[in-house]
Amino acid sequence: MKESELSLGKIDGVEAGAEDRLVNSGICTVMELAAALPAEIVEVVGGDVEGAAALISNARSYLTKKGLMLGEFVTASEIARRKKDVSFCSTGSIALDRLLGGGLETKAVTEFFGMFGSGKSQICHTASVMCQLPQERGGLGGSAIYIDTEGTFRVNRLSEIATARGLDQAEVLNHVLYCRAYDVQHLTAVVKSLGLHIRENSARLIVVDSVISLFRSEFIGRETLAERQQKLNGLMHRLHNLAEVYNVAVVITNQVQATPNTFFGDPNRPTGGHVLGHSSTYRVYLKKSGEERLAAMVDSPYHPYSEARFMIASAGCSDPDSTR
Repeated sequence: MKESELSLGKIDGVEAGAEDRLVNSGICTVMELAAALPAEIVEVVGGDVEGAAALISNARSYLTKKGLMLGEFVTASEIARRKKDVSFCSTGSIALDRLLGGGLETKAVTEFFGMFGSGKSQICHTASVMCQLPQERGGLGGSAIYIDTEGTFRVNRLSEIATARGLDQAEVLNHVLYCRAYDVQHLTAVVKSLGLHIRENSARLIVVDSVISLFRSEFIGRETLAERQQKLNGLMHRLHNLAEVYNVAVVITNQVQATPNTFFGDPNRPTGGHVLGHSSTYRVYLKKSGEERLAAMVDSPYHPYSEARFMIASAGCSDPDSTR
């Protein structure tokens, strides 16, 4: 679609003054308005939540007419037709791709959680390389945006994966846009600005590694739990909107915490509580098993519980010899 067709001026209720304020705040197109939250629209243009929600609804209706979003009520056959727009990005491992039903899905949020060393960041690095491949080779034919909250991003790891897979290092690095987020406010602002970066860099993959780290360090104690979960919920809601509106794959990593009162079974539980549990489209639990990694699909709208084994090699996430 032409840039002129995504102008905010196309939306009923967006007057010239309001359009200028929205653009200055980083909401530059209809797609970004459709992915926005009512509270932030109120903060930018004033008015009340109902008026802000109406602007967002008008933006979504406009995109629906253009065939970029679903309407309020559609038939299941229309859902099936729109499902054909969904693409999959390979993780680098055939076994893990099978577990995910084809790979990392666009218009969805895929969460990987596990202990340190379980392979979460390695999957993110590998996916950042794989997404640049054309679709016929398991990629998405676009760039990756990598948001790092823990300092785990390594340029040399991207180069190593690219070289091992026979790709041009320089070309791969030029198509990974990196941002280091230092606190929750910064992370929220970065995610808020993603629409512009998705468009300018033709991005098809968004990585947030990890989504919970900054929240755990800033919101300490039970008295801050409600505020933490509210902010986390807003962040996840925005990531879902971006995935849907821009047809990109969103990958987040999450940490685990031990429950001391667990006497039988695995004591580790994903952090983030019910907010992350309900927000992620797919949840995959990673565990280290010797030199291999074990991935388990623990929550999905349609995948059954299943497991897959993969390994971390010079080519990143890949398959043990027995699964090739």
